[in-house]
Order: sequence, then C-alpha cells, then structure tokens
Amino acid sequence: MPMYLTRFDYTPETWAMMIADPEDRRRAASAYIESVGGKLHGFWYAFGEHDGFTLWEAPDNVSMAAVALAIGGGGALSDVSTTVLLTVEETLEALTRAQSVGYRAPGATE
Repeated sequence: MPMYLTRFDYTPETWAMMIADPEDRRRAASAYIESVGGKLHGFWYAFGEHDGFTLWEAPDNVSMAAVALAIGGGGALSDVSTTVLLTVEETLEALTRAQSVGYRAPGATE
C-alpha cells in the first residue's frame, strides 16, 4: 500500500484545548485511517516549521485524500499538507520510464 507523510499545525485554540485536557491524538488518527482500510505508522510532535508529522499507509490516493480532507475540514488545524511517498523501487522504475519520455527544454532544438 502507498505511504504518505502529513505535516500539520494546530490552531492556537486547539493548543489551548490540548493544554486544558491533554489527549493522545494517535488514537484518533489511527481510527481515521483505519476507517478507509489503512494504518498509522507514526505520529510525532515537533519543534520548528510544523507542529507535527504523521506517517500513514492507505490503500490508494483517494482513501488518503478522504482522511486528509476530513481532518483538514475539522477546524483543529491551521495547516495540513500530505506528501505521497515513493519506495526506492518505485523511484527506480520512474527513473527508467523517464528515459523514454523525450523531454525537451523550452527553446531547445532537437
């Protein structure tokens, strides 16, 4: 199954709620992804540009998009973005396929 990395930022209101009543959000995140047949592989909070990161496995892009849309539309986050991750094998296949694409840079002559 495809893997996905999500970066998220909580709103100040969400942080205030979490401070008032600390909650392990891994449980909720697991339930969300399991509802579409996927699995949560990791959930981390961070210092820096983003408040947290999750690593998910989902059956397909549409299933992951459904989870990301539901979470993003819930109002607890100020920002959320998801990246589709490729395995090394998928990247090697893409590199091989790229050889036959025949890309030509703008203005380059054949």
